[in-house]
Amino acid sequence: MIQLFQRQEIERVIRLDTEVVNVVEDAFSALITKNVHMPPIMRVDIPTNNGEVDIKSAYIEGDDSFAVKLSSGFFNNPQKGLPSANGMMILLSAETGVPKAVLADNGLLTDIRTAAAGAVAARYCSREDSHTAGIIGTGAQARLQLQALTLVRPIEQVLVYGRRTERAEEFKQDIQNVLGLNVSVCESPQEVVQKSDIVVTTTPSKEPIVRAEWLHPGLHITAMGSDAEHKQELDCKVIEQADVFVCDVIEQSKRLGELRNCPSYSIEKAIELGEITSGSQQGRLTNEQVTVCDLSGTGVQDTAIARHVYSLLVSKEETIHERR
Repeated sequence: MIQLFQRQEIERVIRLDTEVVNVVEDAFSALITKNVHMPPIMRVDIPTNNGEVDIKSAYIEGDDSFAVKLSSGFFNNPQKGLPSANGMMILLSAETGVPKAVLADNGLLTDIRTAAAGAVAARYCSREDSHTAGIIGTGAQARLQLQALTLVRPIEQVLVYGRRTERAEEFKQDIQNVLGLNVSVCESPQEVVQKSDIVVTTTPSKEPIVRAEWLHPGLHITAMGSDAEHKQELDCKVIEQADVFVCDVIEQSKRLGELRNCPSYSIEKAIELGEITSGSQQGRLTNEQVTVCDLSGTGVQDTAIARHVYSLLVSKEETIHERR
């Protein structure tokens, strides 16, 4: 019998914490150290409503289950009072293909694993003494990315830029109330980049919003927004001038991520994040280096977090049954 778990049930057992960051880190490492079967992302565009739907999956050999995820991003939704992200995951038996569970999370697990991926990138690529975080974007993922950063770096100051000042002010109030951090609203992306130790971009931008002339020694940038052929957050010169360029999967970055917009970049210099987390490559070597990480999202992350939350849900059910 297929088990159905609603978002409310899932929220009771999982949160964005160090354990989840470690689960996602292990997923990146598995891409290098294990046999992972991960097909290219399938996407359906809904241009009439500024929307898209992605289907991602991956099977890690040796695991008894794997996930298939459907996630949507409809970027006019905030104007309708709705979140832009949504979706669900299906966990299947790797032995029989029979569905074990439907995780009707409304995009919660995607949000959490994406933020955790940002924390992994910062853990290995940013300076350990990074205190100022710059966030470009003001949506739910912007908030989660900042929360994730606080798990791996001693963040004290936050700079935020959004196209709509009122959304940036809402972000400021939310972060100050929830995380107790000092937040300043900036007038431009340039101000954010030039004054930050770590910058995270979380936008659906179709043109570059970060320029190479704003880079400074010691800066780390994690670009989360480019996950489709029409998106771009970084000027190509940002990648070319970075001392270290990292991405989740090189071929995917070339197709959907920031590398697609930088044909002149020497691919041989690019490093996959899993190479760093598994120890086969090094990320940042000095405090002066400029590092950039392009994350477009992978199916292996979805399988990892789906398996993790399923184990937590089953464990909770077993505990309740034992008490009865």
